[in-house]
Amino acid sequence: MESNKRGAFIVFEGCDRVGKSTQSNQLCERLKEKGIAAKKINFPNRSTIIGDVINRFLKNTQELSHEVIHLLFSANRWECMSSIQADLLAGTTIICDRYAYSGVVYSVAKGLDLDWCWAPDLGLLKPDAVFYLKANPDQLASRGSFGNERYEKLELQRKVSDLFDHFNEKESSYWHQFDAFETEQELHSKISTIAENLLLQVADKPLEKLT
Repeated sequence: MESNKRGAFIVFEGCDRVGKSTQSNQLCERLKEKGIAAKKINFPNRSTIIGDVINRFLKNTQELSHEVIHLLFSANRWECMSSIQADLLAGTTIICDRYAYSGVVYSVAKGLDLDWCWAPDLGLLKPDAVFYLKANPDQLASRGSFGNERYEKLELQRKVSDLFDHFNEKESSYWHQFDAFETEQELHSKISTIAENLLLQVADKPLEKLT
């Protein structure tokens, strides 16, 4: 029996408060309106056992070492891999708010080694596209609720921004950079165009793994 066309795996990345949630939600809704099977997910997934520990840490109610929380973030992605893969192979497009890149850049910004941080994520599903919303962290600090969670500190966000730039340059074959300060509608239009073309391009391609 011939297999279905697979869905696309699309990830949104960028500093805190750049608009990842808004744009990923809008993209998911647009695809659904066009009759395309689509599902929105977030990392960390706070609904799992590991995700609950991460949630307490992010809300500053639990202390963990940099190494421990990094490995928990990675484990949180691994515990969701089989369901993501099943959805993709069944033809559902997955739109993911944060992924392995966030895990690495936040830990490296806190002083951990980049290669050590990347190692636990080797073998995770590789996104078909990463939509990188780039913004100057100094401008982001003026956005609502900035600073409510542990990592929303300006100095850290500046380091995070530089590290995202590094990934964007290194992985330019599937990373797409956008100016996060364009209007919501302009961003949505550009992102949707790329995403809809991507669905056709990857439909018959095998899933790849991070290396």
